[in-house]
Amino acid sequence: MAPAIGIAIPNPVAGKLGLGFQRAASAAQVAEAEELRRRNLELERELGDRKSREAEMRRELERTKERLAAAEEAEERLCAQLGELEAEAIEQASEYNRRIKMLSDRLAEAQRRIEASGGTILAVD
Repeated sequence: MAPAIGIAIPNPVAGKLGLGFQRAASAAQVAEAEELRRRNLELERELGDRKSREAEMRRELERTKERLAAAEEAEERLCAQLGELEAEAIEQASEYNRRIKMLSDRLAEAQRRIEASGGTILAVD
């Protein structure tokens, strides 16, 4: 029978050469591990807080979008009403001008008739 050859396979849990020897953790390593755990918990809490704030900001953004949409709809309604009022004002101004012209024409006709009949017109200042 041929001689057997043994090969040591590294095992991070059991030591460098996988011989089953574990080194005792030094106090500095234990303190560093505790500090890393503490820092990890702190970062996880901070992450949770930031996610919560992000969710709240998203909700606020949605509320703002809804208010903006309502304001835009109101603006459109006001613009439509303003257009209607402008059209009505133009129509009233045109009617007013037609009425003034008609009254001026009637007054001029009345003055011609008075003058034609030999009457005098008193000027009113």
